[in-house]
Amino acid sequence: MFWSKHYTFLKSVFLYTITAFGGPQGHLGMLKKTFVQKKYISEDILLDLFAFSQIIPGASSTQLITLIGYKRGGFLLSIITLLIWILPACLLMGALSFLISSNAHENFNASLFKFIKPMTIAFLLYSLFSNFKISVNNKITTVIFLFSTIFTTLFFKHPWIFPLLIVLAGIATNFSSKRIPAYTDSKPKSIHWKNLWLFVFIFVLAGLLSESARKNEWQNRNAFNLFENFYRFGSLVYGGGDVLFPMMLDQYVARPTDKNTQNKNPNLIKISNADVVVGFGMIRAIPGPVFSVGSYVGGLALKSRGKINQLYGCIIGSVALFLPGILLMYFFFPIWENLKRFVIIFRAIEGIKSVVPGFMCSAAIYLINDLFFVSTKIEFIISLLILLSTFIILLKTKIPPPIIVLCCLLLGFLS
Repeated sequence: MFWSKHYTFLKSVFLYTITAFGGPQGHLGMLKKTFVQKKYISEDILLDLFAFSQIIPGASSTQLITLIGYKRGGFLLSIITLLIWILPACLLMGALSFLISSNAHENFNASLFKFIKPMTIAFLLYSLFSNFKISVNNKITTVIFLFSTIFTTLFFKHPWIFPLLIVLAGIATNFSSKRIPAYTDSKPKSIHWKNLWLFVFIFVLAGLLSESARKNEWQNRNAFNLFENFYRFGSLVYGGGDVLFPMMLDQYVARPTDKNTQNKNPNLIKISNADVVVGFGMIRAIPGPVFSVGSYVGGLALKSRGKINQLYGCIIGSVALFLPGILLMYFFFPIWENLKRFVIIFRAIEGIKSVVPGFMCSAAIYLINDLFFVSTKIEFIISLLILLSTFIILLKTKIPPPIIVLCCLLLGFLS
């Protein structure tokens, strides 16, 4: 009965999954065509769900499609919708981690992905440009953006900088009497605490196990460390995959190269800058959630321990990155109307949104700095031209991201 009732809806979810390019903003237009036009959901409800997904941590596109399933058929349908949405992209990105790590293809990879880095920087700058226009629109948000850019750049190798700035930004925008939510007479809805307690329990347990694994030199310590890292990322990310990018650069590229950090934790997971950049570049070429890059980075994190452990890394990266946002979604959604009534939260959201472009700007600075260390001047000039041309194409044309990625891959292959 369940399957016959929801078969056509799930078929639409699958067709949407394999054609949804362009990230959260691009996904919204496709959601309207796929689900509003087919009368699965009204446009007003879709826009309300979209707004809700923007104010809680996690993968916003994933939360949005999952909530559509929830509104359509309850908890079970939402879980099935979630799995259909994330599995194809996670499988593709996990497979890419095996291709990248294969020694037989090392020279081929170096050539093929040569110009993915400047292209990825251009995507990041475009996302920064789009996000800036929405999130930075008055004096206080401008100040928050500048401070978050400066301090994230200065303390890029310290993981505490991201949550600290998020908290401080939320506090800063509360020193105002201007931002007050619209009054509503609707009765407060009951709060279901179990999802929040489960989120907190996993967060604390992951931290304790990760620290115990590090101190006691457990044989599989990297797996526990990886889960904790990704669960923390998924708990703190506002603004989607482009904010996830600087967090992963900090955790797996910048921190492992810091001498003080190496002395304290010599077994810290390390991934090359080039490999991380390739993953965030290639995610633009496939449909589905940007957070599926967790499958790729998770696989690379455990690749040195053999193929089976690398497969475990792909699974850990996918589950740990998506899970916190989904748990928070199920907790906050029933009190969405209540949330809009709370002045302190309503004001804090503005500050949190304005700190996100600062994270992006800092990541762009970090990556652009690396372009100065390419092997030849000619290669640097070509990389710079690719960066500028990609940014202009994204800004001025409607060429889909996969076409841009394929062109950069072809250019690298032919060079």
